[in-house]
Amino acid sequence: MRAIFLDFGSVTRGDMDCTTLERAVSPWRFYHNSIEADVSGRIGQAEIVVSNKVYIGREAIRAAKHLRLICVAATGYNNVDLTAAAAHGIPVCNVRGYATPSVAQHVLMLMLNLARHFMDYQQLVRRGGWQAGTFFCPLDFGIQELSGKKLGVIGYGELGKAVAQLAQAFGMQILVAEHKNKPPRPGRIAFDDMLRTADFITLHCPLSPETGELITHREFGLMKASAYLINTARGGLINEADLLACLSDKRIAGAAIDVIQDEPPGKDNLILRRQPEN
Repeated sequence: MRAIFLDFGSVTRGDMDCTTLERAVSPWRFYHNSIEADVSGRIGQAEIVVSNKVYIGREAIRAAKHLRLICVAATGYNNVDLTAAAAHGIPVCNVRGYATPSVAQHVLMLMLNLARHFMDYQQLVRRGGWQAGTFFCPLDFGIQELSGKKLGVIGYGELGKAVAQLAQAFGMQILVAEHKNKPPRPGRIAFDDMLRTADFITLHCPLSPETGELITHREFGLMKASAYLINTARGGLINEADLLACLSDKRIAGAAIDVIQDEPPGKDNLILRRQPEN
């Protein structure tokens, strides 16, 4: 059974043991990376295709006459045209639960950085601000404790639940958001009410036609001026232009993101070009 990995270089530094893969399926063709224009030609004879982030679109799926399975080497599956795959009877599977502790800890690290202004104080020390100060410690930036704060969770699957569990250990109150424009089920809070109430908001939902640009100027307008937004899910969940405008106007206290709409970003990416104000 012929198998193709379109972007193997995105999951290994050359140190991955592929013995188990090769026992399950043979032969394999491991491409270091692929661009979308390569896909049709590379998967044309394949029965199994694995992709981490390379997009597999309608035309590539239609041209792959032998294709029997598409595997996404990640949790998100927005890089596959699911409608086209279903139309051709090709199942699509993803990897669930492979990085739960890592992502949850990363979210808490971002929250702590925001609450304690760690980056601001680090830059102040590098500028010589502490060294030039009069008192034993600088007090240039306010700091907060997570204890007692409300954490709004959008996307309450495995990752959202893991983040909530860690946040509860810090004494936070968890607000699980219902789907947008849906009445809340027991144990959940209406989407807009969560935005109005939460001190921190963390995104853990997949990117789909329903969740694309889930957070825009409208949603930013509902948030408290003291609120922080965290996105470790998919860049397309947030309208980036609206986020930048919101931060410039100080409509929310800040944001921490490790995903953007186009990855890797271009040199003119507006978010990466934005300079800190402090």
